[in-house]
Amino acid sequence: MNPIAFTPSSSWRRFIDATRFAWLTVVALAFPAPIFADALHCDLTGYRASPGLSATVDRDVLTVTWQAAGNSEVRARYAIVQGQPTVRELAVRRGRGAWAILGEDLVPDFRVQTGRRRIDFTALAPLKALGVDTASREVIEKMGWLAFWDAPFVLPGDPKRNVDLPRTPEEIQRAAASYAANACTVKTDGARLEVNFPGLTMGIFAGGLRFTHYRGTNLLRVEVIAKTERNLVAYKYDAGLRGLSTTRLSRVRWVDTGGNQQQQQFGGARNEGPVTTRAKNRVLVAEGAGGSLAVFPPPTVFFPAREVDTNLGYVWFRHDGNRTFAFGVKQADHEDDLRYLQNYALYNAPPGTWQRMATYFYVTPDDAAATRSAVLAFTHHDTFAPVPGYKTMVNHFHLQFTDRLREAGSFDTQLPDLAAMKALGLNIIGLSDFHADKLRQRDAGAGRFADQKDYFEGCRRASDADFLVAPWEEPSMYFGGHYNLINARPLFYSKVRSAGQPWQERDASYGQVYHNGSAEDVLRMLEAENAFWYTAHPRTKGSSGYPDGYLDQPFAQTDRFLGIAFKPGMGMDLSETRLAESRAFDALDTMNNRLAGTGLKPKVLIGDVDTYQKWPHDDLFPGFVANYLQLERTPGPDDNWAPVLQALSDGRFFVTTGEIHIRNYAVKGTGAQRTIEADVDWTFPPEFVEVVWGDGTKVDRQIVRATDLPPMGTKHFSIPFDAKGKKWVRFAAWDSAVNGAFVQPVWLK
Repeated sequence: MNPIAFTPSSSWRRFIDATRFAWLTVVALAFPAPIFADALHCDLTGYRASPGLSATVDRDVLTVTWQAAGNSEVRARYAIVQGQPTVRELAVRRGRGAWAILGEDLVPDFRVQTGRRRIDFTALAPLKALGVDTASREVIEKMGWLAFWDAPFVLPGDPKRNVDLPRTPEEIQRAAASYAANACTVKTDGARLEVNFPGLTMGIFAGGLRFTHYRGTNLLRVEVIAKTERNLVAYKYDAGLRGLSTTRLSRVRWVDTGGNQQQQQFGGARNEGPVTTRAKNRVLVAEGAGGSLAVFPPPTVFFPAREVDTNLGYVWFRHDGNRTFAFGVKQADHEDDLRYLQNYALYNAPPGTWQRMATYFYVTPDDAAATRSAVLAFTHHDTFAPVPGYKTMVNHFHLQFTDRLREAGSFDTQLPDLAAMKALGLNIIGLSDFHADKLRQRDAGAGRFADQKDYFEGCRRASDADFLVAPWEEPSMYFGGHYNLINARPLFYSKVRSAGQPWQERDASYGQVYHNGSAEDVLRMLEAENAFWYTAHPRTKGSSGYPDGYLDQPFAQTDRFLGIAFKPGMGMDLSETRLAESRAFDALDTMNNRLAGTGLKPKVLIGDVDTYQKWPHDDLFPGFVANYLQLERTPGPDDNWAPVLQALSDGRFFVTTGEIHIRNYAVKGTGAQRTIEADVDWTFPPEFVEVVWGDGTKVDRQIVRATDLPPMGTKHFSIPFDAKGKKWVRFAAWDSAVNGAFVQPVWLK
């Protein structure tokens, strides 16, 4: 029988062609054209296999698999493609289920922008008063690394602010990372595994790329580790991944600064550059059917010191077309509030130092909401979490508090600044009016006292049973440099003493008042009122040269002088493993070596903020450090605040960026045989704890590596300590993101 010939119609042919095209498209997406990898030479001599953390090399692919949070498991496969380190696959699964691939052939996307560091005249003035030759290039360069008032990308700059202006466009250079990798090294470090690729060049920087995987968490840290030999370099960086598939991860989601859920579903126009996204809590999540991939920056070291905490947009995405996108983290070029434009100092890169430019990814089988919540657990959802037996305190806020209450017409007006700080979990807020406001700082009597009366009443009404707003000040009078004065009750005093005025008198309207005209007057007032002072922003800004410059003065040779402020970010250097290492901690240790054996209490390091107005939509947590004082209750506004001051004076507190707590700290034992005891809680994978001591001349330390400990943990540390010849000792804990906590020094009798 002859077969029946079938001739399709034109419409049928169009249907067949369309179906064939659609099928070929699906096949092409499911089985993309192979990207051929280079030969992979991986050095595994530093690798040690361990349960839940493994690395294997098969042909030209390195596979790292690690046990993550809960019952999830994450897998990353690496290769080198034309010299470029490439994530051939990023996958996750729940339990022993099927792997869900979230990304393939992903390329790290790092960029850097560099400028020139300049010191500000504000920091040179105190040095000049101390007799330092501030015209010396050596001094100018040395102080440049401690610059606060600097904005390297603002052209031409303010000639009244910084030396050697104007800035020129040629100073600013931008570069994307390029690679010529030909090998990799794999290293096990406790409960983490590092994969390093050499051959990176990024503008004036050269170095390598590192991926770090942590057992017990879904974290993946990706960082450029590079150095420059150029001098006076200030810089910022952007970091991310490109090549993500809009088929696998079809949208990015975030919460905006108003608390609203937002999303971008890919499929629209191609982006020419990164879409800067002002996300609450600095978290952006790419979501798909198989799981989610979040990106976020380190919570503290990503933020050099600023005067405000406006959310400038620290995450980004970019639709690159061809069904791919990129996303990551970034810093702005400058502040967006013109009042603070000349202050955006960014990072230091001293010659030869290995700068670690990092970002974090979080790989989960969950949806975006659950993933975001898991990420926020690392910062206790951007709050200073309560610890039994402690109350949280932060000082040094220039809010123009009294001015704003007067303008509002009522002392009962609720200012958003305090609401935002209360939401952080803070119990005690020290304000610093009489700064950038209309209040009469230099009035010798009645005018200033009238302003103080309103200041005190406004703070009283803003307080509640567990939230104390203390009317303190940064008077910076007569001692030298800037300092904070904290008192136990509302205290009427002037910073000027007119001819014929007594130092102390009873005023019919204000009661006991003081007129200060000298350092001796201020010290007498502190002693009479059980008040204290400490150096603000040591060795930088208006305190350049201090506290070193007055340690031998009578007003510093007293227990009324508590110590110095801990304000990270001023001179931020991403090569350091501790915050403010060469400025605050060195100043603290130097003081206690000099004062050992004098009979005075050890000097302490007080968490301090030094900032201006705040709003609930600001990104506050990264810019704050909190003091956890050993107090059972928060004093009320009408109480005497002496318990707060006494806890500071006695050193009964620890300071933290928020992610680490140190509880039940003690130095036990007698004679030379001592033991450092502490209970430490943390969120990010720990890095190390340290015991630091001084013998009256030099400082030394014992570092206990903690990389074998899991994230989200707690541990009782008991560290033997030979106290022979030692004068004082202190303890600190630091995590892998350079978040930290520390207790105060104690004398070893």
